[in-house]
Amino acid sequence: MKTVQDYIRTIPDFPHEGIMFRDVTTLFADPRGFRMAIDQLLHPYAGQPIDKVVGLEARGFILGGAIAHQLSLGFVPIRKKGKLPGQTIEQDYTLEYGTATMEVHDDALQAGEKVLLVDDLLATGGTAEAGIKLIERMGAEVIGCAFIIDLPDIGGRKKLEGLGMNVHALCAFEGD
Repeated sequence: MKTVQDYIRTIPDFPHEGIMFRDVTTLFADPRGFRMAIDQLLHPYAGQPIDKVVGLEARGFILGGAIAHQLSLGFVPIRKKGKLPGQTIEQDYTLEYGTATMEVHDDALQAGEKVLLVDDLLATGGTAEAGIKLIERMGAEVIGCAFIIDLPDIGGRKKLEGLGMNVHALCAFEGD
């Protein structure tokens, strides 16, 4: 029987030499693989009170939307700066070379709401940390962070767990 990891394609030297890119589009394209991933991502949170699912740009939108639908919940996107209309709040975060900014609509979450944060890949944890900070600034509570892939050698899981987050990943790949 196939696992989620079996559906993920590895592309060497993308986006530059030395990187082993873990491509989840092959997982998304397969109906059984995609269903398996969504079911496994939401399984640990079944029965927990969740008010909204938040997805991080861009593949987190695909996963988060499917999970929100499955749980009959609302979905909130956290996007790169300048992509959302209306009033937003921003959070800067560090990249390997420089910084970037994520945004969320300032009325997307209410104080006290319980949120599941979703993305495809956990590497350094910088994007997820920015998302967590945005959610918490709005007064909502992150009850868990769910990812398809963890790259444990890069340290994102440790970073998020150090922030007190419950981290769930479906598979891990060694190295980068």
